[in-house]
Amino acid sequence: MQTHPPLTDRECAELDAHWRALNYLAAGQLYLRGNPLLREELRPEHIKPRLLGHWGTCPGLGLVYTHLNRVIDARDLDVLCVWGPGHGAPAVLAGSWLEGTFGEFWPGMGRDEAGMARLFERFSSPGGLPSHTSPVVPGSIQEGGELGHSLSHAYGAALDNPDLVAVCVVGDGEAETGPLAASWHSNKFLDPVHDGAVLPVLHLNGYKIANPTVLSRIPHEELDALLRGYGHEPLYVTAAPDTPPAEVHRALAAAMDTALEEIAAIRRAAREEGATGRPRWPAIVLRTPKGWTGPREVDGDPVEDTWRSHQIPVKDVRDDPGRLRALERWLRSYRPEELFDGSGRPLPGVLAHVPRGERRLGASKHADGGRLRRPLPLRGPEAFAVPVDRPGASSHEPTRVLGGMLRRIFEDTAQRRDFRLTAPDEAESNHLQDVLEATSRAWQGASLETDRNLGGGGRVMEVLSEHLCQGWLEGYTLTGRHGLFTSYEGFSTIVASMVTQHAKWLQSAREVPWRAPVPSLNYLLTSHVWRQDHNGFSHQDPGFVDHVLTKSPEVVRAYFPPDANTLLCVADHVLRTTDTVNVVVAGKQPCFDWLTPEQARDHCERGAGVWEWAGTERPGREPDVVLACAGDVPTQEALAAASLLREHLPELALRVVNVVDIARLMPASRHPHGLPDAEFEAVFTRDRPVVFAYHGYPWLVHRIAHRPGLHDRLHVRGYRESGATTTPFDMVVRNDLDRYRLVMDVIDRAPGFAERAGGLRGSARDARERHHGWIREHGTDLPEVADWRWPG
Repeated sequence: MQTHPPLTDRECAELDAHWRALNYLAAGQLYLRGNPLLREELRPEHIKPRLLGHWGTCPGLGLVYTHLNRVIDARDLDVLCVWGPGHGAPAVLAGSWLEGTFGEFWPGMGRDEAGMARLFERFSSPGGLPSHTSPVVPGSIQEGGELGHSLSHAYGAALDNPDLVAVCVVGDGEAETGPLAASWHSNKFLDPVHDGAVLPVLHLNGYKIANPTVLSRIPHEELDALLRGYGHEPLYVTAAPDTPPAEVHRALAAAMDTALEEIAAIRRAAREEGATGRPRWPAIVLRTPKGWTGPREVDGDPVEDTWRSHQIPVKDVRDDPGRLRALERWLRSYRPEELFDGSGRPLPGVLAHVPRGERRLGASKHADGGRLRRPLPLRGPEAFAVPVDRPGASSHEPTRVLGGMLRRIFEDTAQRRDFRLTAPDEAESNHLQDVLEATSRAWQGASLETDRNLGGGGRVMEVLSEHLCQGWLEGYTLTGRHGLFTSYEGFSTIVASMVTQHAKWLQSAREVPWRAPVPSLNYLLTSHVWRQDHNGFSHQDPGFVDHVLTKSPEVVRAYFPPDANTLLCVADHVLRTTDTVNVVVAGKQPCFDWLTPEQARDHCERGAGVWEWAGTERPGREPDVVLACAGDVPTQEALAAASLLREHLPELALRVVNVVDIARLMPASRHPHGLPDAEFEAVFTRDRPVVFAYHGYPWLVHRIAHRPGLHDRLHVRGYRESGATTTPFDMVVRNDLDRYRLVMDVIDRAPGFAERAGGLRGSARDARERHHGWIREHGTDLPEVADWRWPG
């Protein structure tokens, strides 16, 4: 039952004044470079030479901003708003400017005529403000250029934030995307005891760039059934171009009050009365005309409430006097003289419902999550390491060993609740099941007796949607908490575009002086290409690292730990980092232990190093050839090749190099982790041939290891898109990454050994032929391969 009183006439007038001021400021950003308060007739020189930005969604976003101010102020709420249609940045910037936060963060942009002029001038201008809700916009946590991520971001922000109300404006075009469609299921994972609330506001304004939107054109009954089917109680607010403003303000105020009272009731029932059933959370459907309050038509063509209002509704205003006058009539329709005083400051009535301090939307501490970040209580990798008496004498499942470390992190953050694991139904499949001894899976749906490890309060987030796992963790880390996303390597590219947007956000945020560093977004890719022999070609794709490493070197990292202890060291490192995207590729199947805990730590700190115990170098002379490797299976094959060369070609001076941090191959001028030329030559020599066994696509190594004189002497083996359902060793044979091929490569490239080692080369070639016949007859790998151990 609604208990809130309706708005008074005065409240309606105050809210309408704020909304008109916001719309005026939004339109001014699109057009004006001078005369910000229209003190004189608008002239061509007052107009920007290039008109860039989006108007159509701004009035609706501004209306939400205005009404959120009211409920925050009246109810003393902790609110973060995620603006899905981020291309409506002029509205969000206008709201931030009106409440004063923009001028506080950006000197010279204060609430006066000079600050207004500066805001108008800098919007969507070279060296100025981007046209989307970028990190420079106070209160924002997403860019919104690529639509579809907002609702998962809002849920990620709400997780473990019990006092927060995360409002999410979902554009109707955005609602057509796959990630957003999946995000409606997030309410099945939101725990009303430990988590905050998410209030979706589905903004239907009818059009995308040039076409109608799906949800705006389906019958009301169908839309209502859809939202109820997703588990929401929808509240509807509808405005037409001629709807009186007071009527719209009263309707939206009533919807917001009702939604917030329902949220409060859900919290009371769960936190005070012990209710355990999944609640039906409210959602608001706000239907407004696209480009509302803008020009009704231009040159006889309808603009308001059509797709023509999406970007710049009145074009060519500098050159067309008629259009210039149309623009002036539009801007003056907001009656700026009633909204701003003689100095350009907002009048008291405009700001009557604007909250104070951190309650302002632009000042939300959650939108600058680095202010809330606390380092994880990590105990160090040695506490979880496996003993290693000598290289290759034992084996462990690296991710299972890591699971013990992650379990302890969950235990040590049980009270503070700032660590989450997301996975597309793969935590146990990826051998991380030990974490479930410390926490359950988050789940608010029905449970059966056969279910395991489900329940409210769980911090393992599993859903068969990589998009949701990514979006949740982005929202979680951007609001100051820590996490890990584990996935089958082959399907990690599903979120390639999302990680692009996140990396760009992090890069831009680094350049904003008032934004504090946020916890990094960390990936653990396992069930990887070389151990998907049973699932086949569809599961065999190591390309995610290629995609990530095309992004800014300031924010991307990729690691290939060769065994369990190095995985622990890498995980300990990445969980301490900020403002980066870290990709860790490690196996879940038994893997030889190569390094002691101390050796693993030293090796990870170097990122790449010579394994002297594996090579046959002579003191005081350069090696004949360098055999390098990155990745657990390539390391095993490289060491197996080294063992054959040590046994059958002892006169060869072989150097074995292992690379954990693949960025170490880059020059220091191109990546913060890159090796200076002198250090690179100390590892890979100045002029000796290098045979490189790499986990992924070989051309990545060629691309990033770009140094003078290296190209002609570097030969890389890796995955070359040859896969099948087969045996583990056949995967490396198919892609010429096997030990026998590596032996042949070394012989072919080591100066003077092509003729001397012809017999060994022939034996290696014959072994590959025997392999093909053996697996077809026996269905398993050759015994000499399956039973191989390091002979040291």
